[in-house]
Amino acid sequence: MAEENDQERTLPATPRRLEQAREEGRAPRSRELTSAALLLAAAGGGLWGGQVMAGWFASILARGLTLDRKAAFEAPTALDRAGALTLDAFVLMLPMLGVLAAVALLAPLALGGWLFSTKPLAPNFSRLSPARWAGQLVSMHGATELLKSVGKAGLIVGAALVMLWHSREDIAVLLSAAASGAIDHAARLCGQGFLAAAAAMLLIAAIDVPSQLWQHHRGLRMSTEEVRREMKETEGDPHIKQRIRAQQREMARRRMMSEVPKADVVVTNPTHFAVALAWNEGAMRAPRVLAKGGDLVAARIRELAQAHGVPVLEAPSLARALHKHAEIGAEIPAALYGAVAQVLAWVYGLRASRAAGRPQPPEPVHLPVPAELDPGVAA
Repeated sequence: MAEENDQERTLPATPRRLEQAREEGRAPRSRELTSAALLLAAAGGGLWGGQVMAGWFASILARGLTLDRKAAFEAPTALDRAGALTLDAFVLMLPMLGVLAAVALLAPLALGGWLFSTKPLAPNFSRLSPARWAGQLVSMHGATELLKSVGKAGLIVGAALVMLWHSREDIAVLLSAAASGAIDHAARLCGQGFLAAAAAMLLIAAIDVPSQLWQHHRGLRMSTEEVRREMKETEGDPHIKQRIRAQQREMARRRMMSEVPKADVVVTNPTHFAVALAWNEGAMRAPRVLAKGGDLVAARIRELAQAHGVPVLEAPSLARALHKHAEIGAEIPAALYGAVAQVLAWVYGLRASRAAGRPQPPEPVHLPVPAELDPGVAA
């Protein structure tokens, strides 16, 4: 029973799943929003430019009905005239057609954004299955779409009937009005009709847009197993990741060990910790930690230091403080400047003594290491 519950898609889609859906061409879309935008654009064009366009169309119609004998009885002349009038009508409608085309392209972007994918163009013969068609007809989605279509048609027809009833007197006046005035008045009534239909469609879109968003995200919901599998694919197998991290640590340790021969001194605990320090007055503001480690790593640092003639100093409190509070490649803490300065002074004296053949200077003791920085004291 628990396995069945795990397989239920109750979890929201992950960002990767949403991205994959967009790559597959799946994004929330509302045809009602596009229809409402088109009707609103048509209504705006009818109200603001409908009378001008109606006048121009009346002029084109008058030119078409004004015929001389040659145009009436010679077929080539009549065809040329019809073609010219058709071209004029097309040019007249071109701005409105351009606006509607732009609205049809931009309206879907308001909901799902820009989306370009070639995957929906791939042939899918399962869509041709009669059984699938029958299943869609009797499915809950099919019933919902049917009810939505009926409701949409009823709302638009109702808005049109209300508009016609409200404008019944104006429509009756058209029967007795002059042609020029009747055309202007009819254009205004058409714009009002489109506006009423657009208002109805906006109401439908206000209901359809949230519904489409909910259905889109509901269709992309994932089960616990799918989320787990995606995380495994995204982040990689835990065992592989563990091996990669181990290899990265090994590579970092090797790089660190290669810096030990460049150190000026190695400070030890003497067995638990070892920290390799370097100081270049012209290139560094403060001494830096080249390598550090504990136990086996510390023993390896000491071996490399001895093999390359790097001085090794037993200073337990300083070694513990450096190992705890200084990072590899970083400068030492300011509170340890005094103690490290004494160590470097000893290193420089040791080098001078070796060069002159004199006995080596005594190792520094009682280094000024703050108690709050020494884990041994704090413990």
